[in-house]
Amino acid sequence: MRQLFILICMVAMMPVAAQQQKGIPPLPLQKNLSDSALLDAVQLQTFRYFWDFAHPVSGMARERSNTSFGYGDEVVTTGGTGFGIMATIVAAERKWISRDTAAKQLLKMVNFLLKADAYHGVFPHWLNGATGKTIPFSRKDDGADLVETSYLFQGLLCARQYFTANNQAERELRNRIGWLWNDIEWNWFTNGGQEVLYWHWSPNNGWAMNFPVRGFNECLIMYVLAASGEKYPVSSAVYHRGWAESNFFKNGKSFYGIKLPLGFDYGGPLFFSHYSFLGLDPRGLKDRYADYWEQNRNHTLINREHCIRNPNGFKGYGVNAWGLTASDTYNGYAAHSPTEDNGTITPTAALSAFPYTPDYSMQALKHFYFTKGNQLWSPYGFVDAYNESQNWIAASHLAIDQGPIIVMIENYRTGLLWKLFMSCPEIQNGLTKLGFESPWIKK
Repeated sequence: MRQLFILICMVAMMPVAAQQQKGIPPLPLQKNLSDSALLDAVQLQTFRYFWDFAHPVSGMARERSNTSFGYGDEVVTTGGTGFGIMATIVAAERKWISRDTAAKQLLKMVNFLLKADAYHGVFPHWLNGATGKTIPFSRKDDGADLVETSYLFQGLLCARQYFTANNQAERELRNRIGWLWNDIEWNWFTNGGQEVLYWHWSPNNGWAMNFPVRGFNECLIMYVLAASGEKYPVSSAVYHRGWAESNFFKNGKSFYGIKLPLGFDYGGPLFFSHYSFLGLDPRGLKDRYADYWEQNRNHTLINREHCIRNPNGFKGYGVNAWGLTASDTYNGYAAHSPTEDNGTITPTAALSAFPYTPDYSMQALKHFYFTKGNQLWSPYGFVDAYNESQNWIAASHLAIDQGPIIVMIENYRTGLLWKLFMSCPEIQNGLTKLGFESPWIKK
C-alpha cells in the first residue's frame, strides 16, 4: 500500500504535459551514428509528424505543421494521409508503436472516411478533420480529387495487405477498406466516356476545373488504380490514349549526359519519381514506353547533376547538397526543378530517392544531419526546405514531403511497402491489363 501511495504522489507531482504524454519522444541530434542508426533516427523522428501531430478526431494527417496561408487547424489532407498510413505500417513493423495500436488508429481513420464527404466514391483534397466536410482547395475545387484519393488508396491497400490477423480490429480494417475501395467510380472520371481521366469533379461546379491528366508526372498511380478497380474500372485505352499520348510523355533526350526516357526536359521535380512509387515497385517494372527503374534513377541523377553543376550559382549546392522538388520556399510554395530553380533545397527530394541512388542519398542525408542539423533537424524530422542564397530556413513540415522520406527509406531497406502493394491481386490484374511487366505479376 505504501508503494502504491508513493506512486500516486509521484504521478500527482508530474507536470500535466508529462502525465498526458502518450507520443514518441523526440530524438536530439547525435554524433557518430552508424548509417543504419542514422536511417533509424530519421525514419522515427519523421514519423512523429503523423503520430503526435495527427488530427485528434479523425486521426488523419494535417496538411502542414503550421497554419500559414490561412489553412487553419482543422485541415487534413487526403493524399498526405495515404502517405501517413504507409508510414504507420513502417512504425508497426519496426515496433515504434504496437501492431494493435497501429491497427486501431487506422481503423479510426477508415471509420471517419466512411462518413466523410465523397463524390462518386472519391474524396476531396482537403477535409475538415473534425466534421468530415469538404474544405475547398480553391474556389472551384470543392469536390472530388482523383489524384489525392489515389495516394490515399495506395496507402489503404497496403494496410489491407499488412493487417491480416484474425482479430476484430484487423478484420474490420480490411473489410472497411474494401468497402471504400469498391465505392470508387473510376469510370465516372472519364467525363462521359472520354479516353482520359479527369482530376476533379464537383457537384457545384461539375467539370469546370477541366483538368484531363496526361503523363508523365506524379499521377501514374491513378491510372494503375483506375485500371485495377473491380466494380468501376477504366479500359486500357484510357491509359494508352490519355495518359501516354501527351506531347510531354515521351522524351528520350539526354541531359547532363544522362538519358531521360519520359517526361519534361530535365525530368521536372523529383516527386514525379516518388509519389506513385511509394507502393508501385519500379524494379523490373516495364511497359511499351519505358523501364521505370531506369526512368526514376535517371531522373534523380539529372536532378543531382544539375545541383552539382549549379548553373545559376546558388549558394550551398554541391555533391552533398542536392534535391529539387515541390516544397515551401522563401516566397511561398513552388515545384522546384532544374528548369524552375530558385536555390531551394528540399530534404525529401534526396532522401525519398534512397532506392534509386543510395550512396548519393546517404551523402545528402549526412550533410543535412551532421553538417546542417542544428538548422534543419526538428522534433518532426528535417524541416521542409532551406535556401542558403536567401538565408532562409522553413519553419514548416508538410505531410506530402515527410511521408515519402519514411516510406522510400523503408523500401530501400526492406522493400516492405512495395511488397505489400504489389501483392494486391487487383493491382497485378490492373498492371497486366495495361501491358506492364513486373516480377510481381503472377503468370
